[in-house]
Amino acid sequence: MSEHHVDQDYLAKRQLKKGTAGWVLLAGLGVSYVISGDFAGWNFGIGVAGWGGFAIAAVLMAVMYLTLVLSLAEMSAAIPAAGGGYSFARQVMGPSGGYLTGLAVLIEYVLAPAAIVVFIGAAVEALVGLNGPVIYATFYFIFVSIHLIGAGEALKLMMVITALAVFAILATAITLFGSFETANLFDIAPDPSIAGANEYLPFGWHGVWAALPFGMWLFLAIEGVPLAAEEAKDPATDVPRGIVGAMLFLLVTAVLVVFLLAGAVGADAIGNSPVPLVDALKHTGNTTLATTVNVLGLAGLIASFFSIIYGYSRLVFALSRAGYLPRFLSLTNERKAPVWALAIPAVLGFLISLTREGDLIIAMAVVGATISYALMALSHILLRIKHPDMHRPYKTPGGVFTSSICLVLAVIALTGVYAFDPRAFNYTIVLYVIGALYYFLYSKNHLVAKTPEEEFEMLAAAEDELGE
Repeated sequence: MSEHHVDQDYLAKRQLKKGTAGWVLLAGLGVSYVISGDFAGWNFGIGVAGWGGFAIAAVLMAVMYLTLVLSLAEMSAAIPAAGGGYSFARQVMGPSGGYLTGLAVLIEYVLAPAAIVVFIGAAVEALVGLNGPVIYATFYFIFVSIHLIGAGEALKLMMVITALAVFAILATAITLFGSFETANLFDIAPDPSIAGANEYLPFGWHGVWAALPFGMWLFLAIEGVPLAAEEAKDPATDVPRGIVGAMLFLLVTAVLVVFLLAGAVGADAIGNSPVPLVDALKHTGNTTLATTVNVLGLAGLIASFFSIIYGYSRLVFALSRAGYLPRFLSLTNERKAPVWALAIPAVLGFLISLTREGDLIIAMAVVGATISYALMALSHILLRIKHPDMHRPYKTPGGVFTSSICLVLAVIALTGVYAFDPRAFNYTIVLYVIGALYYFLYSKNHLVAKTPEEEFEMLAAAEDELGE
């Protein structure tokens, strides 16, 4: 195989097998990616915007994700290639656009587990009084090791754990329903130094702007569902149904936690809680259920932690195999698990988690996410314009209008990170620029494939090697 050409015999021996995942399993995977966001992280948005301000931010981000999901559903049905959003951008914007999209997703997927493991530490502390680097390292070590052993069946186990986490949310909602009082939603005093601050927007419209990243945490990482397109029984129907189904389900759980937690114990208390579901139950005297929910909430955090590690390892492996990232990252062990694609992002994530600043890490992950969303939405628009006759088994309702809404909201959400914490914005942009320079100065000239078709076959071959 030459540097710029992929031998067809080589590819013929590495065709991706027909998948076995139906839309229900894909929807479950989407929920497992995201479910940890219901247990911790989103509520910091109340602290910076008040409940009313956060509610507005959450609705805007729900619209962004819904339009994103509808756009991804069309593209994943039309281009069911391994690589997810990266593949869509590669098809219409070439290798540079594809890499820049994949890089943004990769930053999000490396940072998100670092934030989640901080929340796992808080949950473990509430249960047994232990927290800190040892806990973070232990969870990274255990779950990376599971993947190294071979995690195909473990993903199905994650569906069961995710179901338990959903049960915890529903049980909490039912329990808190009787304690709900509208006045509790607005118990944060308006900041007199902020123009326009009032009972409903105690930190004004600037607070709404700064809360956008935390509104995203209720849905962050659902865009990972198309990564499993090649494993679907019928990608043209299963992926759209799976990702839309997951999004609709997550909208329900988001409404439950956002309304009932603050409504039961007060927005001020929830806005500063490291474990909001547990603290809400304790405040209302349901200590036994609080302990149960803490255990099940830990399961939910673990489900997302595990699933996103799975997602980043797949993306790193595929990009490495195609030549975008250093090729040693796609080396596999005897069980065909990508050793370095699992280990190196885990080490980076662990080092970042040592800051113990979960809200800062969330915001950094959001920067990567919003860049990728804007590029994915742009890909949808360009595919409609440049390839109007492309076979589209599923078509996005509203067409480019829908994806344009996503594009605009993604850019606004990106600026919201700067409003919340300029450090998070600046740190992530530096990481993104470094990754971009690596491509333009080196890997651009060392790609394995020159055309989208060759590259997608390479990505499919990479997925096949992991899935055998």
